[in-house]
Amino acid sequence: MTKVNAWVSAFRLRTLPLALSSIIMGSFLAAYYNAFSWSILILASLTTLFLQVLSNLANDYGDTVNGADHAERKGPDRMVQTGAISLVSMRRAIILFSVFSLISGLSLIYLAFGNSSAYISLFFFLLGLAAIGAAMKYTMGSNPYGYNGLGDVFVLIFFGIVGVAGSFYLYTNFFDWKVLLPAFSVGFLSSGVLNLNNMRDEESDKMAGKNTLVVKHGIKWAKTYHFTLIIAAVVITTVFAIVNGFGLYQYTFVFSLPLFIRHLMVVNNAEDSADFDPELKKLALSTLVYVFLFGVGLVVM
Repeated sequence: MTKVNAWVSAFRLRTLPLALSSIIMGSFLAAYYNAFSWSILILASLTTLFLQVLSNLANDYGDTVNGADHAERKGPDRMVQTGAISLVSMRRAIILFSVFSLISGLSLIYLAFGNSSAYISLFFFLLGLAAIGAAMKYTMGSNPYGYNGLGDVFVLIFFGIVGVAGSFYLYTNFFDWKVLLPAFSVGFLSSGVLNLNNMRDEESDKMAGKNTLVVKHGIKWAKTYHFTLIIAAVVITTVFAIVNGFGLYQYTFVFSLPLFIRHLMVVNNAEDSADFDPELKKLALSTLVYVFLFGVGLVVM
């Protein structure tokens, strides 16, 4: 494997559509409130992509150092564990993408608020630092939260609430509680992707002492939890549509339901840990399709 291919693999490009889903959802909601801006969309998307790549690199590094990536692990190879990328090179890349995320985030904050709201700008700056810290601390450090079953909570917060409601605020400079409904919806679907990853890695995580929710409660519980996440996402979206008085023609997100039904059938029938791996990409793309369909229903009103 060439160095270029190794880095592309470490970036884990298949995770990027899921990262963008929250920004796209927030952007559609802003358009619904007549507050959309292409400049904010571009910078918010760029910041999110930098953060997601940072998270992927940090996971590659952290899981190798902490022993979760080893020869028995299922799923795609990790570049540090295989020796394709050295620990030193990966640390430098983590620092580099932390800087990229910070610069992009600061630019986004200035574009959204300028000099008009110092306290709000400071709040979003601290939120950005928290996002960088969360991206790194998932598997890195002496007590990574991903090893204590807290990954799902942080995914819900940053992929759902912060990603959707936060980006919505960057556009509009105001908050509407109803935005939390699609925010939680995207957060639940994103947590579903992490749950798939953890179901795939259950045995190797046990060996490494990585106590994800799947390791703590088992596959049977994890499948029930997975069904709950997907169904809750659809129900919450429906509640948003009802609260906002959607016409029947605006329920375009229902056309994504066959994707989720197929997915849940596959998960229900999965017997081997490797059966879960193909579903990660499919659920991430299904989430993106759902967001776009939901957005179409918003903007045609």
